[in-house]
Amino acid sequence: MKIVRNSLILFILIFCISFIISKPYVMEYFTNKYDRVLSGPPYDIASEAAKELHKSLSVCDLHCDALMWGRDLLEKNESGHVDIPRMIEGNIALQVFSVPTKVPWKVSQWGTNPDQFNTLNLAAIFGGWPLSTWFNLTERALYNAKELNDFAAKSSGQFMVIRNSKELDEFLKKRISNKNLTAGILAIEGLHSLEGNLDALDEHFDAGYRIMGLVHQFDNRIGGSSYGMERGGLTEFGFQVVKKMQEKDMIVDLAHASDALIKDVLKITTNPVIVTHTGVKGVCDRRRNISDEQIVAIAKTGGLIGIGFMRGAVCGITAGDIAKSIRYVADLVGLEYVSLGSDFDGDNLNFDATGMVQVTGALMKENFSNEEIGLIMGGNIIRLLRSSLPKN
Repeated sequence: MKIVRNSLILFILIFCISFIISKPYVMEYFTNKYDRVLSGPPYDIASEAAKELHKSLSVCDLHCDALMWGRDLLEKNESGHVDIPRMIEGNIALQVFSVPTKVPWKVSQWGTNPDQFNTLNLAAIFGGWPLSTWFNLTERALYNAKELNDFAAKSSGQFMVIRNSKELDEFLKKRISNKNLTAGILAIEGLHSLEGNLDALDEHFDAGYRIMGLVHQFDNRIGGSSYGMERGGLTEFGFQVVKKMQEKDMIVDLAHASDALIKDVLKITTNPVIVTHTGVKGVCDRRRNISDEQIVAIAKTGGLIGIGFMRGAVCGITAGDIAKSIRYVADLVGLEYVSLGSDFDGDNLNFDATGMVQVTGALMKENFSNEEIGLIMGGNIIRLLRSSLPKN
């Protein structure tokens, strides 16, 4: 027994030492692969006119994955794209913080097998998350929600998490006189986080989630992904989930959805739907980008198209590339249906949150008026949230 006990102690000791040594290397590997800033600050590309206009805006963005990296968002970080100080510096009033809970080891646009090893298990383990989150997707989502709410509680009122339209209006009123205030909204990137349990949607709602992506990079129990193996439509369970979401005023996000899933949701939706981070096939013909027909159908619900900043969305990396896709959607259905959906902290991007002024400048070069730029850079998102979130 003494030998067994000593062997166990030795094993635990070796594991702890290996964990401490390997943690920074593991996190650095994934940061370099998925979370780099390709062109670091300071950003002096925008004109003085663009800088002045940008200061007057309420900038909003529909997608970032900052919560999966385990950074202290109250501090300005040297890695990644988003934290609260950089949001303030970039004049971002409102940032949607999306939580992916499962990313298969090998993602393929030709069909991703969902049964592969989940790389986010490593983020949970090496990030020091609670043991309950290591292999349970619901617990992982609830933990990430708690993290964002904890940041708000520790921010001395500088950052808040928005749950309803009343809180949104109160926040925007305060921000008129204090541009150093910023806010977040919680979103899920793939409702496999429900683990097939419809009641878990209530847990997500109570934790603060308000925007719900049905799928991510693989098919799940809700329906098909654009990168899935089957790419099917809405399942019976998925129908129940969407119905309950709309009853609770949770916003349906069709990012990453298959064509069949988008079509099925649009048949049954009674509320506006959004695509938080995407590109458009008319500019960048990639599998996960959306077609003209889909853009028109989403606009008819009163929804929004969030244009991503990643190469796969706009076939480029500059603010000018982003503005071209925004112009395309505006010309097709009207500028009131297009917004920003950066994918900060989810891909290697050309600039971080402090560089948002570049998009303002690029929109000026696309000949949008100052009023139109205000809507694209945030006004459209505020309008949709005000009408779609729970009232209080």
